[in-house]
Amino acid sequence: MKTIKDAKPGQRVKVIKLHGEGAVRRRIMDMGITRNTEIYIRKFAPFGDPVEVTVRGYELSLRKDDAEMIEIE
Repeated sequence: MKTIKDAKPGQRVKVIKLHGEGAVRRRIMDMGITRNTEIYIRKFAPFGDPVEVTVRGYELSLRKDDAEMIEIE
């Protein structure tokens, strides 16, 4: 399983599946990250947390724990 955490800066990826349950999953979906959404990986912070991405035309920072829950292709 490949997640956002495994992607490289400058890469465009497509969301396959969201892992996690309850409020955490809901929060990720509320940010606009749903199945088949295209995400552009902008950059990673020096220690890998957070990850800066562009989703649906806006910039977003994801914590490493949240990025691990988003399966991509």
